[in-house]
Amino acid sequence: MVKDRYDVVVIGAGPAGSVTSRFAAENGASVLMLERDREPGIPVRCAEGVSHRGIAPFIEIDKRWIANQIDVAKLHAPNGESAYMYNNGTGYVLERRIFDTALCDLAVKRGAHLITKADALDLIRENNKIAGIEYKYFGEIRTVKCDMVIGADGVESRVGRWAGIKTAVRLEDINTCVQYTLSDIDVENNACEFYFGSTISPGGYIWVFPKSENTANVGIGLAGHLAHEKGPKEYLDEFIEKHFPDAKITYTVFGGVPISATLKEIVRDNIMLVGDAARQVNPITGGGVVQGMLAGSIAGKVAAEAVKTRKFDAKFLKKYHREWDKRLGNTLKTMFELKERFLRMNDEKLNRIIKFCQKIPRDEFSLKALFTEAVKGDPGLMIEVAKAFIVSKMK
Repeated sequence: MVKDRYDVVVIGAGPAGSVTSRFAAENGASVLMLERDREPGIPVRCAEGVSHRGIAPFIEIDKRWIANQIDVAKLHAPNGESAYMYNNGTGYVLERRIFDTALCDLAVKRGAHLITKADALDLIRENNKIAGIEYKYFGEIRTVKCDMVIGADGVESRVGRWAGIKTAVRLEDINTCVQYTLSDIDVENNACEFYFGSTISPGGYIWVFPKSENTANVGIGLAGHLAHEKGPKEYLDEFIEKHFPDAKITYTVFGGVPISATLKEIVRDNIMLVGDAARQVNPITGGGVVQGMLAGSIAGKVAAEAVKTRKFDAKFLKKYHREWDKRLGNTLKTMFELKERFLRMNDEKLNRIIKFCQKIPRDEFSLKALFTEAVKGDPGLMIEVAKAFIVSKMK
């Protein structure tokens, strides 16, 4: 039975919310998860690509939620040339619906409670402090009291706004995205492909993530401030007509993806934000699954510690923000700066980067080799290429 009061209420049962709930619960806090959809993982709004090293610390790998294993990345330059990037470790294309459910099940096994079809409506305040959540459940308005609310409600996060946190980002710091799942196509089964260029996806890229030998997630991320004259669907439809003219579309998804730095404020008294709600994403790739899980593991532990010590003020909860910056946040700040440079990078520079990659023998493809090749060809590109390679290790 659902209780009237919990130590922690987590809004959202995606990867960030489930991992937060798990770590809070297994460290002694009573936890309730509220998920507005009928089950975790739907609708799928993700390219579904992750690295093994990113998810392995948080869940035992299970073939049930792996659609395909990825061993190499293929980069396509604007001029049509391409290069393979090896030695980046094993990657997976997930079945997010199954994966998200597995993460949520793990949280429940550790003691968290879950309610689906529960749409959070607002924060409850008592004596000018956050004291719970009002939510709708099958048409009925309910309330639940708690000491702490954790917003894991995605890019559209309302929790942060309700708490007075500034969650808005610049138009250029959000990608407008469209993705199709295509069938009856011919793809390289073990390679994720990325297409760059001003005529293909200005300020972004097109991806092809194979789920089998003849199916793939094919999508586009277009910089928001560059999408006013021609939208992402138009660019993507043109690409598919050229590369996969006989494809069948079996699934379509639209959405925005933050490519900003982490919000300056992700905690206040009695509240924390995690995952996309806190803009904890890779600003280059837009990937947020691994980042959200890492943030959730930190936030969950801090939440449990707050419960034990009865310290729910922002000063104490900033332990979460400091640890996040130490573990990954500061790295993402560097990536954000690099993203700003990528937005201004012309097709000629992109062509030259791919040219560098082509020259490096497969068995010698390492960060050191890339540095060396970049310096030989154009010292001015050394930092850009080096950082881009590092980003590729952070799926």
